[in-house]
Amino acid sequence: MSSVHPESLLAEVAALPSLPGVYRYFDAEDQVLYVGKARNLKKRVSSYFQKDHGGTRIGHMISKIRRMQTTVVRSEAEALLLENNLIKTLSPKFNILFRDDKSYPYLKVSGTGVTRQNKTTSDTPSEDKPVVKAEDYSRIAYYRGGVEKKHRYFGPYPSAWAVKETIQLLQKVFRLRTCEDTVFSNRTRPCLLYQIKRCSGPCVGVVSVAQYAQDVAQAEAFLQGETQAVLKAMEARMMAHADKLEFEMAAEVRNQMTALSRVLHQQSVDNVSDTDVDILAVKVQGGRACVNLAMVRGGRHLGDRPYFPSHVEDGHAMLNLALEDDVSAIVQTLEVKVLEAFIAQHYLSIPVPTTLITSEKIDAKVLDAIALQSGMKVNAVHNPREQRRSWLEMAEKNAAIQLARLLAEEGSQQARTRALVEALDLAPDDMDALRMECFDISHTSGEATQASCVVFQNHKMQNSEYRRYKIEGITPGDDYAAMRQVLMRRYGKLAEAIKSGEADKKVRMPDVVLIDGGKGQVSMAREVFEALGLDLSLIVGVEKGEGRKVGLEELVFADGRDKVYLGKDSAALMLVAQVRDEAHRFAITGMRAQRAKVRMSGGRLEEIGGIGPKKRAKLLQRFGGVRGVEDASVEDLMSVDGISKELAESIYQALH
Repeated sequence: MSSVHPESLLAEVAALPSLPGVYRYFDAEDQVLYVGKARNLKKRVSSYFQKDHGGTRIGHMISKIRRMQTTVVRSEAEALLLENNLIKTLSPKFNILFRDDKSYPYLKVSGTGVTRQNKTTSDTPSEDKPVVKAEDYSRIAYYRGGVEKKHRYFGPYPSAWAVKETIQLLQKVFRLRTCEDTVFSNRTRPCLLYQIKRCSGPCVGVVSVAQYAQDVAQAEAFLQGETQAVLKAMEARMMAHADKLEFEMAAEVRNQMTALSRVLHQQSVDNVSDTDVDILAVKVQGGRACVNLAMVRGGRHLGDRPYFPSHVEDGHAMLNLALEDDVSAIVQTLEVKVLEAFIAQHYLSIPVPTTLITSEKIDAKVLDAIALQSGMKVNAVHNPREQRRSWLEMAEKNAAIQLARLLAEEGSQQARTRALVEALDLAPDDMDALRMECFDISHTSGEATQASCVVFQNHKMQNSEYRRYKIEGITPGDDYAAMRQVLMRRYGKLAEAIKSGEADKKVRMPDVVLIDGGKGQVSMAREVFEALGLDLSLIVGVEKGEGRKVGLEELVFADGRDKVYLGKDSAALMLVAQVRDEAHRFAITGMRAQRAKVRMSGGRLEEIGGIGPKKRAKLLQRFGGVRGVEDASVEDLMSVDGISKELAESIYQALH
């Protein structure tokens, strides 16, 4: 095995210290292959190069190693922490890797909620409305993104649905506002939420600042799991109102207590001591794995979220290989390895609760690393009892369901890919790497023309590689010219790089260039590819069938082949339709956003002197958009209130 590796690499391995650390392997193209940790760097790394691993995938990986990097650390916990930071950053090919492109949502309580007494405390709006400020009344809202110290955040929540459900609950019980500050500041009478008893009406001074601040404090205590304290405080408020003979106010508080008690009973958390807990269950089957994460926050079960790692089998083999020379280590099951990889990677960026309930027993070193990262002790519970057992069983069931769904979907998508390969007589080196790029044009009567390009690879849509192209310099509504422009922009530089032999190995022409259109669009694509010297056989057009009915589409080719009708039940046609529809969706959403931006902002009107926001709004409203303003004569422009003859002439000249 060592004969295929550079002498400099073997010398570097021989010189490694017998200390804990992290190592990274790179191939000839300087792509990271594997990131590992070791209690003894010299012993661990040397084992890779001293044994013959045969024709296994791991042996194949080791034969590709051309360079390595090592980092010495003080302890195994630090090594584990650094290892998973690097895995998240470098995405090595042979590590168990969890990707999560979406951030977690939070519930945000905005504003400072000043506790001062407002004069108005009645239950109906006063005719002499007191001055109210939005910043005095905290707002609850759904939130994603970076946090600010001036606001309070609760979460994370596993889904947007969980946040919105919690907001509805807080509206029912504590009647906190959800409106934007601009809406709040311009209200002259209570909104519908006040009428249906989902808001206490702070915008019109119905509730005092002090009383509202008390409601906010109780809502926050509820979110933190202090439910019994909240109920006692509500009871004290109710009795205080009753002592003052304020029976209507006492009844309102009583209704709040009833609503809160009902919620607690429904969610079965009134007798649960746990406030913040994560429940983790893992299921492995068919070479794939699922980790289901269920969240309990403030004693409330908020729901769950599945995670599907990549490189499961390769990562497990590498981990076991690394353990062969460590006699003190125990070779663990694949389920344990997957779960430990998830915990180590997931909590690098997500707050960790004090208690984890796991379906597998976790190595204490993993918990030490998480504690080192978070600065707090973390306890993991295996084989829990009572309520915790119910939570874990629910998470295990959901992990099995989600994994079964994934395997079914992947099998279906792979079958569709295979059917398309056979239908188009393609011969890809690796069917999993089959790449298809699809183009579509979208506009409204020539306005805000945009082209979209979506990418299908590895049996799924690759959202991160989608691109939109703003089409300019063409006759409005000329879809052929738009297609010519987007194809030239997409493949022009790549064609030059291919001709000169300088093309990056990571960037290549797709196996299929799918055009949403018939003969006309395919002919335009043919002209572009001929001009660029690209393979015409890549171009496939999707032509609408008779009556434009779904399932009757035909495939049109640029290289002279006859049309192909796949059949409405064809798996290949299902894949083509899926990719085409995604391109259309992506194009039309971009076009609508661009059109709305132009119409709302006024486009070039902003650059004309003497046109402020009010006059610009009047012009856009009068003529229905920028294009209407461009088509208007000087006399038409003068008909708009506030537009003089001189200004109308300036506008006309600027737009023409």
